[in-house]
Amino acid sequence: MNLAFIPSPSTGVIELGPIPLRGYAFCIIIGVFVAVWFGNKRWVARGGKAGTVADIAVWAVPFGLVGGRLYHVITDYQLYFSDGENWVDAFKIWEGGLGIWGAIALGAVGAWIGCRRRGIPLPAWADALAPGIAFAQAIGRWGNWFNQELYGKPTDVPWALKISEGTNRVAGTYHPTFLYESLWCVGVALLVIWADRRFKLGHGRAFALYVAAYCAGRGWIEYMRVDEAHHVLGLRLNVWTAIIVFVLAVTYIVISAKVRPGREEVVEPAPADPAEDGGDTATDAPAKTGEDTADDAAATTGESAAGPEKDPVAEEQAPEADGSPQKADKS
Repeated sequence: MNLAFIPSPSTGVIELGPIPLRGYAFCIIIGVFVAVWFGNKRWVARGGKAGTVADIAVWAVPFGLVGGRLYHVITDYQLYFSDGENWVDAFKIWEGGLGIWGAIALGAVGAWIGCRRRGIPLPAWADALAPGIAFAQAIGRWGNWFNQELYGKPTDVPWALKISEGTNRVAGTYHPTFLYESLWCVGVALLVIWADRRFKLGHGRAFALYVAAYCAGRGWIEYMRVDEAHHVLGLRLNVWTAIIVFVLAVTYIVISAKVRPGREEVVEPAPADPAEDGGDTATDAPAKTGEDTADDAAATTGESAAGPEKDPVAEEQAPEADGSPQKADKS
């Protein structure tokens, strides 16, 4: 009998009046916030502007959510399109089901669009965000705990996860693979932070290191899971995905280090128009006419723009050179 275990929540939803607070969605939202916040700190440290990471995340996050859901639905289509299943459930993202592979792939497309609009190199932005993404995954995995899903094989270790009876699950104690992956992601984030400081990683290599390190852990954690999945040559599909992506990430690190060594000196170019910085420029005030300029100069001498003030009486009485009275200039 297992006397020590990790309990599972009795429900993944807290009803706050008419508003349901879902644990899975809450973990995803917190993870996104942490990734953007930490990525912004790293971006500013690299010489970028505060707020740029968030501006680009506006593009990357929606694309990532769509990509993650698409990957899950495509690779687990039987859950939504087989006999007896309701295809509408494919849109119920709050019930769980986001594939990190699709989230990163399509999220990168959104980030590329955002970076292109700002004239920023995507690899530099990805390097700044890499450890933040790993922290976000560590937080997001706790959403699976709320939903009692993605656990491993049965076990009686003291840190076993207790699962209650439910749809497509049998009550018992299992390996908490969500916890294993959460802790692994924290380690990946710390590894990227250390390596980036130690080796001055640039041109996308910090992001590639995050990808490779995550895949190394995801491979053995995925192998422990017992939920239904497609198999290829005896291995789960996600194990093969982790192996292939790991090889691609390592290859990129090696080739990139030879082709583009070092780190970018400038990650965010200065705006072409100084007014974009919020500073005062000559265009901030209306242009002055020639009369305005002359009036300003005269203010310092006490004279008007038309010249020195003249006494009209003296002007009428003053003789001209030919002896006739002087007339006012009407021109």
